[in-house]
Amino acid sequence: MNPDTIAFIGGGNMAGALIGGLIKSGRRAADILVVEPVEAQRAQLAARFGVQAQASADARLAAAGLVVWAVKPQLFAEAAAPCRAHVGQALQLSVMAGIRSDTIAAATGSARVVRAMPNTPALIGQGIAGLFARDAVDAAGRAVVQALLAPTGRTLWVDREEDLDAVTALSGSGPAYVFYLLESMMAAAAEMGLSPEQGRELAQATVAGAAALAGQSAEHPSVLRQQVTSKGGTTHAALSAMEAAGVGPAIVRAIRAAQHRARELGDEF
Repeated sequence: MNPDTIAFIGGGNMAGALIGGLIKSGRRAADILVVEPVEAQRAQLAARFGVQAQASADARLAAAGLVVWAVKPQLFAEAAAPCRAHVGQALQLSVMAGIRSDTIAAATGSARVVRAMPNTPALIGQGIAGLFARDAVDAAGRAVVQALLAPTGRTLWVDREEDLDAVTALSGSGPAYVFYLLESMMAAAAEMGLSPEQGRELAQATVAGAAALAGQSAEHPSVLRQQVTSKGGTTHAALSAMEAAGVGPAIVRAIRAAQHRARELGDEF
């Protein structure tokens, strides 16, 4: 086993983001192995990064000090079966939603399992990943995972694995909530007579700017909201309409629904 060698099981978007970060940080392409059954995906990864990409698992996986599981959750059992004989000595990192660490440990033969719940802004280095490590993972193992994920954005460790269901609901699925907000803002722009290009530019800049302001301010978002809201003004009218429609509680219910589904997926798999 070579601690510098990393094997990816699955070569989709998240794997590509992680591999891109590794290459940019100085990792040799020769130290990265990808198992990806889809030929087009393999060809793309090999052409883009120069990594080793193969269609199926074999003994070459035994060289990996870290194995990254990046397949769809429903395909994990099928993907893990041919890998088990080769990966039991490696640190296991899962970026799959719903598959619990005891399931991964049983399928791989390794108790050294870290689960990560990243989100899609990782593709541009602006993501955040919630992380949970089993007791068998030492400080050095945590550091390996931290270094791998660093180019994709921020990380947040949780002490309880069940908290990853909340992370999944809040930040893992969260970009879709923001995109939904952008869609609605753009629809309103169109109703008010702005062009699609104008609506998109204004909506995206507003969301990005507000998020940046909240990130740099010591004030709670509720205070920042109040600072924009003058009684009887335009913002007050908009927020009053949202409150009358129950938008705030609806968002909370939606996120709790996502948490409940994450829990169900863990039970299913």
